[in-house]
Amino acid sequence: MFVQFYYSLKEAGIPVSPTSFLTLHKAMHSGLVRSLDDLYIAARATLVKTERHFDLYDRIFAALFAGAGLPEGDDIENEFLARGMLEDWLQNPKVLAASLGLDEKILQKMSPSELLDYFKQRLRDQDGRHDGGSRWIGTGGTSPVGHSGFHPGGMRVGGLSRNSSAVKVAGERRYKAYSADGPLTLSSMGEALKRLRHLVPEGVKDRINVDASIYQTIRNGGEIEIVFDRGIADRLKIILAIDNGGWSMDPYVDVVQILFRYAQAQFKDLKTYFFHNTIYDLLWEDPNRYRKPVRIDDFSRLDPDTRLIIVGDASMAPYELMSTDGAIYAFERSGRPSIERLRFLTDVFRHTIWMNPIPQRSWSGTHTIEVIRSLIPMFELSLDGLEKAVRHLMQK
Repeated sequence: MFVQFYYSLKEAGIPVSPTSFLTLHKAMHSGLVRSLDDLYIAARATLVKTERHFDLYDRIFAALFAGAGLPEGDDIENEFLARGMLEDWLQNPKVLAASLGLDEKILQKMSPSELLDYFKQRLRDQDGRHDGGSRWIGTGGTSPVGHSGFHPGGMRVGGLSRNSSAVKVAGERRYKAYSADGPLTLSSMGEALKRLRHLVPEGVKDRINVDASIYQTIRNGGEIEIVFDRGIADRLKIILAIDNGGWSMDPYVDVVQILFRYAQAQFKDLKTYFFHNTIYDLLWEDPNRYRKPVRIDDFSRLDPDTRLIIVGDASMAPYELMSTDGAIYAFERSGRPSIERLRFLTDVFRHTIWMNPIPQRSWSGTHTIEVIRSLIPMFELSLDGLEKAVRHLMQK
């Protein structure tokens, strides 16, 4: 079951390393894991490195440990995992030896093929069903991991159970708001900000780092070496355009505004504008789109490296996007369709993206979404989508 657990996490997209997997087994063998509750906490602490994967971990844990028995070992799976352990050994032998509870010198005496055979044997010892023994996983006997046994620190897997709280906790999915595919919310603001921190570009190094300069000068035996860092003046310029005109966008306007307001300290210049459904000739500085219009033609005078981020559901009547004078407002009658104005913006700003709160799986059902995403790279307004959007914006 535990090799299956490892591969289930890997296949779901959680980057679990063989070394961390062995660290978990070492904790079990040491008697630190005494119940299913302990396993839930210990496995999450050792195998999952970020809270963005906690919800996915909960779903996999609940599916695998809801009273299932131990399956027989799979030699193919052991082969792949053993090779992963060998790669970890070549990169960091001390960590892997510690995970196995062995002296590093013992493993150093083995050839790569002997190491591979040894790792596979260790996996067979802990993976298959083992009755009445004293190795890692089994039933009866003195195994520290199994069920119906007598080990004082034993942990039940399968069999009868009087405590299934870990499965219940996993089933509650308390970290759903942190999942990569979950919608952007106030509760996930911290995770979202981590993604925006990557919006700091590589600029000119024009600020003297005094401490580093002193260190390098001493290291050079007195020969002066000046070390420069990038200054604050090199930070990005951002234009954020938010669709706030319809009920479908209401849940997201405040969240997006708060997100970028918190991140504003990272940017040299952040300007926020508003529109409804799509962009024609005007954007608005005031959320009510009444007092402070700004002509998008004026954007042609701005820095072309400015990042333009448009946030909206991109859902509207096709004529609003494609027809001449398709705007639903009488004062926006320029004789040019919105799709042409969006193309103008992509020509002005080389780094333009559209973030959509509608789940990506539903985009293909709306014609205007498909038209817009054929012109502007579109990303889902979720933690995962935000990370992909930031990566795209930082491309040169």
